[in-house]
Amino acid sequence: MQRLCVDTQFGRLTLVEEAGAITAVRWNGADAGARTALLKEAAQQLVEYDAGTRESFDLPLKVRGSAFQQDVCAVMRAIPFGETVTYGDIARELGAMPQAVGQACGGNPIPIIIPCHRVMGAKGLTGFSGSGGVETKVALLRHEGAAGLLI
Repeated sequence: MQRLCVDTQFGRLTLVEEAGAITAVRWNGADAGARTALLKEAAQQLVEYDAGTRESFDLPLKVRGSAFQQDVCAVMRAIPFGETVTYGDIARELGAMPQAVGQACGGNPIPIIIPCHRVMGAKGLTGFSGSGGVETKVALLRHEGAAGLLI
């Protein structure tokens, strides 16, 4: 398992690569292993996102977890930059309960790249599993111009 850290306005992010795919984004951490071409590309894409010049990521990802976790992550990955959906929207798409979707969002192993920050509760803003919690979620939504819904 190789790791490469990137400093962003959202904190120090650690990209994790295993077997040719990004498997995690974590806050803090340290570099480890070889700086592979994939880690360098993922770091560059994060830098571009942070600078406001990239709206989507084009990287091989491997979501560890149940088939449901993988399905929720696939739906989240398709949410466009600057837009939001609710847990209920995803639940209807997958034929599941919103609470189960919320748990899967909270277990997203690749936040930002798989944009769980774009998923809201039925009544608005909800938590965020990354460092800084809801404040980081708000910062990500503001960065994407989606913060108007928070006012």
